[in-house]
Amino acid sequence: MRFLIIVKASAESEAGAMPADALIARMAEFHEELARAGALLDASGLTPSSAGWRIRYEGEQRTLIDGPFAETHELIAGYTLIQSRSREEAQAWTKRFPNPRGEGMAAEIEVRPVLNPEDLQVTNFIEYQHNL
Repeated sequence: MRFLIIVKASAESEAGAMPADALIARMAEFHEELARAGALLDASGLTPSSAGWRIRYEGEQRTLIDGPFAETHELIAGYTLIQSRSREEAQAWTKRFPNPRGEGMAAEIEVRPVLNPEDLQVTNFIEYQHNL
C-alpha cells in the first residue's frame, strides 16, 4: 500500500522561508531511515503558491488562475510518498515524521492512501475502501 504524507503550508513556507538547518537535517535523517527500510518512494518540498497556478473547469471552459492563493491552511508545502505493508505500519512511520515547522510549533500533516489504477474500477474501489 502507498500513502502520501502531505505537509501543510504555513505563512513561513508561503513567504518562501527555508526551514531551519536543524529541521532540514532531521527531515533528511527520517527520509534516509525510510529509504533504508525500503519504504520511501519519493519526497519533495514545493515552492510557494505564488509560483504556481490553478486551472478552473466550468463546462468546456478552462480558466488559468495565477497564485498566490489566500487560504494558507489549504495549501501544500511538501510531501513524502511511502510504501508499507499495512495502514498500521504507515501510521507508525507517520507518528515519527518530524514536525514540519520545528519542535514546539503548531503544525499538522495529512496522510492519505494512494489509489492504484486497478483500484479505480468500481468493484475494486468498493472492496479497497472496505479493506481500509
